[in-house]
Amino acid sequence: MADAETPAGTLDRDQPALKRVIGPWLLLLFVVGDILGTGVYALTGKVAAEVGGAVWLPFLLAFVVALLTAFSYLELVTKYPQAAGAALYTHKAFGVHFLTFMVTFAVMCSGLTSASSASKAFAGNFAEAFDLSLGEGAGLTAVAVGFMTLIALINFRGVGESVKLNVLLTCVELTGLLIVICIGAWALGGGEGDVSRLVEFNSPPGETAFFSVTAATALAFFAMVGFEDSVNMAEETKDPVRIFPKVMLTGLCVTGLIYVLVAVSAITLVSPADLSEGDAPLLKVVEAGAPGFPLTVFAFITMFAVANSALINMLMASRLLYGMANERVLPRVLGRVHPTRRTPWVGIVFTTLVAFGLIWFADLTALGGTTALLLLCVFTIVNVAVLILRRDRVEHRHFRAPTAIPVIGAVACAYLASPLSGRAAADYRVAGVLLLVGVVLWAITYFSRSRSRA
Repeated sequence: MADAETPAGTLDRDQPALKRVIGPWLLLLFVVGDILGTGVYALTGKVAAEVGGAVWLPFLLAFVVALLTAFSYLELVTKYPQAAGAALYTHKAFGVHFLTFMVTFAVMCSGLTSASSASKAFAGNFAEAFDLSLGEGAGLTAVAVGFMTLIALINFRGVGESVKLNVLLTCVELTGLLIVICIGAWALGGGEGDVSRLVEFNSPPGETAFFSVTAATALAFFAMVGFEDSVNMAEETKDPVRIFPKVMLTGLCVTGLIYVLVAVSAITLVSPADLSEGDAPLLKVVEAGAPGFPLTVFAFITMFAVANSALINMLMASRLLYGMANERVLPRVLGRVHPTRRTPWVGIVFTTLVAFGLIWFADLTALGGTTALLLLCVFTIVNVAVLILRRDRVEHRHFRAPTAIPVIGAVACAYLASPLSGRAAADYRVAGVLLLVGVVLWAITYFSRSRSRA
């Protein structure tokens, strides 16, 4: 096993290691950019539909649950500074190939569906920004596929180029959210808006405020995911044991604060009913608080924000395949590293082809809740794994979370993933189909390995 100071192991001795180019600032922008992403630009209205004016509360609770789980990830990534994240930790803790494979599949699925939906959103915003009539079919799909191809080429060229582009896109999407916050503050300072909405709860008939909040939190959690992607970049990070804890916690706190401020600005300027209509809630906030602001500019910002989500998720998915191929959970070919670019080129090609299929054939509009459901299940397993792996000693020093934190984190994640939280039944149906596909793929991998050993 590689320690914090040496390059991580590779599949073959003559294969190059991944290149360590990510320092603390690049890693911080990676974490912030991955969490901000598409979610906050699209989910604020849907959360408002669930809970009413107190839309800030589900985002705050989602931040707390994510923070608890982040402590478990920090202990594990500094203990095992390798690519593969949750799948690697599951493999080390339980040693059950089926469970490891399904965790790998669930995390990869969440990344690819998120990236593919971001590509479709990019195509839609591209058409709106340039006032193009691409229709709902082949035109938009072609733009989405072309965009995904560009993401793959950037990913292949090198992690340095990918993360530097992430810096630019993160600054753009962060600017968009700061515009919303500043417009909200300016409007409230001028006596506009309705602050009383912040404590209003609109529960559906027969449902208590508690279940409305938990259902909204389960949905808002999708906007907080992304911090876990950064652990898949451990083998390309300089001194990950030292910099990961402060960088990940700082990134989570920054994004949590931004989310709450955006939610407050949104609900004080736009009613919950109006905010929940359509797919561009923040555009309504800008229009209400600053009618003279050029909305086309904000459409461009949204376009680049979803582009960042696609870039980071495709980075994560390819590194996940590379890491688990190293652990012999997936076929070894998926871990091949390009001799000159030193990027996992087979993993990049494979994940890009899967994304093409999702863009062409899948309706991804309803997968946000399913993605959050799958990741909450994964986070539950990670919080348990950190306790089991306390028995495994390593030679180097690493971060250690207080024991109560992974326990509380496991319970909270399991609750939000369960029907008790008020989660929509459609989430379980879609997740069931995805996991069934994963079972089939596991069977193919298992029998292929058994035949090769025979």
